[in-house]
Amino acid sequence: MDDSLMSMLMQITEEEQKILKGITGVEKELYTETKDFTIDSKKMLTRGRLMDIRAHTRFIHFPKHKHNYIEIIYMCSGETTHIINDSKKITLKVGDLLFLNQHAYHEIFPAKQEDIAVNFIVLQEFFDKAFHMIEKDNPIGNFLINSLRKDGTEVQYLHFKVSKILPVQNLIENMIWSIVNQQNNKSYINQITMGLLFLQLLNHTDTIDYHAHHQHDSALVMDCLHYIENNYKNGTLTELAQLLHQSVYTLSRLIKENTGSTFKELLQQKRFNQATQLLCETRLSVSDIISAVGYDNTSYFYRIFKERYELTPNQYRKKYSLERLQTRT
Repeated sequence: MDDSLMSMLMQITEEEQKILKGITGVEKELYTETKDFTIDSKKMLTRGRLMDIRAHTRFIHFPKHKHNYIEIIYMCSGETTHIINDSKKITLKVGDLLFLNQHAYHEIFPAKQEDIAVNFIVLQEFFDKAFHMIEKDNPIGNFLINSLRKDGTEVQYLHFKVSKILPVQNLIENMIWSIVNQQNNKSYINQITMGLLFLQLLNHTDTIDYHAHHQHDSALVMDCLHYIENNYKNGTLTELAQLLHQSVYTLSRLIKENTGSTFKELLQQKRFNQATQLLCETRLSVSDIISAVGYDNTSYFYRIFKERYELTPNQYRKKYSLERLQTRT
């Protein structure tokens, strides 16, 4: 890894300084506001961001917890030992990757100063483009499908031993560098980079260690999500059911059971993700964006947008495109 990146990641954080001075346990209030130890993305991510990174907290046992987002752990130096779901012990070595979804319970043994791990905090929506780039019915696709379920019991983690796979290492470092250095258009670049990372990892499935039960209907659900990705403007459940030779009722139930959301909710999520991207990355008017993502009822769009983001579209554009505009000028 680049020396300047490694130097930054090795710095002792304020939280770690307290630990070294004698604090005996993890300050849970830094991670959650709930009694159960579910680390909250709202504590980890600035509002409006879909992904960020932080260095793993060293020098202390990190107790059993789970996340309400997908976590990807990359081992930069040294090693860390993890217990997943009270039974699976995994030791991450330099260059290893560990993917954990929202359903995996996870604890970490104390890390030493030279044990540097980067935690990627990733919301499901971030994977839209990456998901579209991979084929159906593979370990990564099944992992992403399971992350949509309300109570996933299938693929909860993926462990990649890829220290010797240079393209994988380069792609991960590129994402870390992009975030640390606040690269212009980093969100779009990193979404594409994540897709390239998935493709490289799928070229090396012999490096994967994971636990999975039988993957019920995952290939069909992948087809549904690919359809939404490609047809979010005009797609309908009726058309999708015809394409997949399923009844509307059967397909609707399948989508709900496997993702926790209805077809309409998934379609709306994709449309609003696309709308926020267009607000931040183009000069299109709000009315043109509303039309581009498939809505013809302007007042409905404004109402739902405000409910989701607590901002109007123009306020969202002003707030979240400011960084890009400053960089370009």
